[in-house]
Amino acid sequence: MTTPATPTTAPAASGTTTTAPAGGRLPNGELRRQVAQVLTDQAGTELTPRNIAAALGGKSSGAIGNALAALTAGGYAEQTSTKPVRYRSTPTTADAAAAPVAVPSGTPRRPRTPRRPRTPRPTTPPATTTPTAPTTPAVTGPVTRPNGQLYHPRKLSGLPDVTALRKLRDAGVAALMYGPPGTGKTSVVEAAFGDLVTIQGDGDTTVADIVGEYTQTPDGKFVFVHGPLVRAMREGRTLFIDDATLIPPTVLAVVYPAMDGRRQIMIKANGGEVIDAAPGFYVVAGHNPGVHGAVLSDALASRFSVQIQVSTDYDLAAQLKIDTRAVSVARNLSTRQAGGEIRWAPQLRELLAFQKIADVLGTDAAAGNLIGTAPEEDRDIVATAVKIAFGKTVAPLALGARI
Repeated sequence: MTTPATPTTAPAASGTTTTAPAGGRLPNGELRRQVAQVLTDQAGTELTPRNIAAALGGKSSGAIGNALAALTAGGYAEQTSTKPVRYRSTPTTADAAAAPVAVPSGTPRRPRTPRRPRTPRPTTPPATTTPTAPTTPAVTGPVTRPNGQLYHPRKLSGLPDVTALRKLRDAGVAALMYGPPGTGKTSVVEAAFGDLVTIQGDGDTTVADIVGEYTQTPDGKFVFVHGPLVRAMREGRTLFIDDATLIPPTVLAVVYPAMDGRRQIMIKANGGEVIDAAPGFYVVAGHNPGVHGAVLSDALASRFSVQIQVSTDYDLAAQLKIDTRAVSVARNLSTRQAGGEIRWAPQLRELLAFQKIADVLGTDAAAGNLIGTAPEEDRDIVATAVKIAFGKTVAPLALGARI
């Protein structure tokens, strides 16, 4: 005789207790509810995934990060910064904390229809038709990212980049976006895929951050909380591995079986649990070649059949009303960088920061900050480029004499 499994208890925010189904997993949406409760309890405070993980008794920060991304996609939380990633509550966060909420996960599934009874196979084979590829409508204008900012598509092989990436997903061709920090790799991926699940890679990323790990509940029991890879596979969503080449190759290898023909992984830490990828599952990654510690291994490169360079669109910078002199400095330095004369050149991120600083502290302060932002070995060349564009010598932004 088999003894029925005893339900376990998963931790919940604000002292509530939620019964988990047999097998030890949290109920669907429960982790998002707990995260929303923490945001509600600390309304107005910007919190990192690690802050929230600590508040929930040491849950996986990777799982917390995915819950925050899902809440943000549904409008139940707001991302306030990217490095480090921070979030805060919105007027609707309390609704998500009251009960698990449904989060957008791509195209809704069709209701299942009853099976038709089998009919005898005809003696004459029916005429065959060639299946047609799914139609991906072309993007014709700016696309809104999850944070509310507009993304302006660029051309990629004659198509808007957002459309091209969606076509690659339809064809199951994994894409690697590479280029300097601040050029818009994350922006185009967020604009292309509304069902994104993100892994923020760094040298400390572990296998547990990707597939999940055991978490202890207040009553001393342990439950396995699945990570972002499993969530994306089960829900047929896009997995974005940002800064993938900063993750140790031996750790990143856990994703490979999901990307090849197997489309399956086995979680050894959870008793050899097998996870199969649902239709729609797709992997896209970001790579910063010039960042210290970034390693594009042969194994990783071979998994991404298409590799797309992303550089700053200086024409877009001008359209965004950024000071033309700052854009001129960036173009000048970008040309020198391409020729190997310097290592650094301002990208769109730095130009946007320039304009914000100029609006607050003035143009001289913004130009001085641009010089101070440059690596020390390139600073003299950057200062000369600023002097030529602005017609005067500008010092790096620094504190002056006591008032």
